Amino acid sequence: MDKLYENSETGCCPRFDPAPWDEKEITWQDKLFIKDRVRSIFHIPMNFNKLMVMNMEKIKTAGALAPEPLMFTDENSLWGADVFIAVGKVVPNAVIEKMSGTFMSKVFQGPYKDSGKWAKEMDKYVRSKGKYPEKIYFFYTTCPKCAEYYGKNYTVLIAKI
Repeated sequence: MDKLYENSETGCCPRFDPAPWDEKEITWQDKLFIKDRVRSIFHIPMNFNKLMVMNMEKIKTAGALAPEPLMFTDENSLWGADVFIAVGKVVPNAVIEKMSGTFMSKVFQGPYKDSGKWAKEMDKYVRSKGKYPEKIYFFYTTCPKCAEYYGKNYTVLIAKI
């Protein structure tokens, strides 16, 4: 996935700014995403890199790179997860999903093994605001190599309310 975001220091994932995502309420109306499925074993993705390379090629070929990168997963099974990649327009030969609704977001920092703890914290956070989380998504802000380069491993949890 070289040179996806050429304005980034790594040529891969841009440096993530948590401020616009931490404890925010977001409304989307027909926001476009490519939807795909990654195979997992106990939530550990097995074909994630291959899936991302394939989808990013489709996105680049279509000239549909989103202005701001956003990719999140619905960890709906021990054996796989739905992956959503924001796009700027419809991409041919891809499953496109439009998302609408109100979402709450909160930023977490640390190793991926803490994701279960983060999900519980996110649920408590949303409920503390008098809302009910219908679904919680995981926005991995950088790939592992870029997280190591930047020295921070941010994950944003996004709850549909």
